Amino acid sequence: MLARHQNKTSLALYGLIVFLLCLIGLPSGSAWGQTVKVPNVFDPRERLALPDLSGAGRVRFLMTTDFPPFSFLDQSGRLAGFHVDLARVLCGELDIEPRCQVQALPWDELEPALAAGEGEVIMAGLQVSEESRERYLFTRTIMDLPARFVVKAAEAGTDRVAADHFELGARIGVIQRSAHAAMLQRFFPDLTPVPFASSTMLYRAVQGGWVDGIFADGLQLSFWLGSPASAECCGFLDGPFLSREFLGNGLSIAVRNDLPQLVEGLDYALMSLNKSGRFAELYLRYFPNGLY
Repeated sequence: MLARHQNKTSLALYGLIVFLLCLIGLPSGSAWGQTVKVPNVFDPRERLALPDLSGAGRVRFLMTTDFPPFSFLDQSGRLAGFHVDLARVLCGELDIEPRCQVQALPWDELEPALAAGEGEVIMAGLQVSEESRERYLFTRTIMDLPARFVVKAAEAGTDRVAADHFELGARIGVIQRSAHAAMLQRFFPDLTPVPFASSTMLYRAVQGGWVDGIFADGLQLSFWLGSPASAECCGFLDGPFLSREFLGNGLSIAVRNDLPQLVEGLDYALMSLNKSGRFAELYLRYFPNGLY
């Protein structure tokens, strides 16, 4: 199961709308003047060997159409997104482009398709867990999806410490019964969580000053902050905040468990893209305001 598929349809639709508004309405770069950090899980001193993939057959990347900005249908009905472009540059780095294909399927059909030999790779945010590791091999983490605080713009700043900024008992909006709500209570027990039923209500609360701040998914917050809907009201405070316990192991690429050389190859390509700066270029194209 995937954490993003809680309330899957509404979240996907909302995410696509906000993502498209962000692309239409903003120049590249941080919309509120904060430095954009690019994720890189590789040690710059690390060296990985390029495996021999000359005997490999087709490499079919299976994705969904409802995971913006990672994979979605653009205005012309074509599959687009961060994962789509990443798959292409990975194949280019490994010099296997003629053998690579990107295919879109409904979420519920991804794993059965891989099990039936109708694909080699799933790029759709499949959760990395003990259970999923029994069925698939996984690459290194591509990026973590952090939790973030958002406050009014005049108070924002990633150099400001949340524990110092908020007064004892400060009211912090969260999505009710979410992992972020539980994480706030564990990490910041002196703050008072204020639950909201939806992201829309959460954002209105911080815009209107009904709460002292909000604590939620950094991906959705990034696109909301960069969209016209936020009216440049707010910005990130402190963070990012990461937790394997509450937020999982981040985004990785799942590969059929009989293809260990392909995993090695994808890790090699990810490392090379990070070192060359091409991963940063791709990341900033889809995350101009950053997650970190």
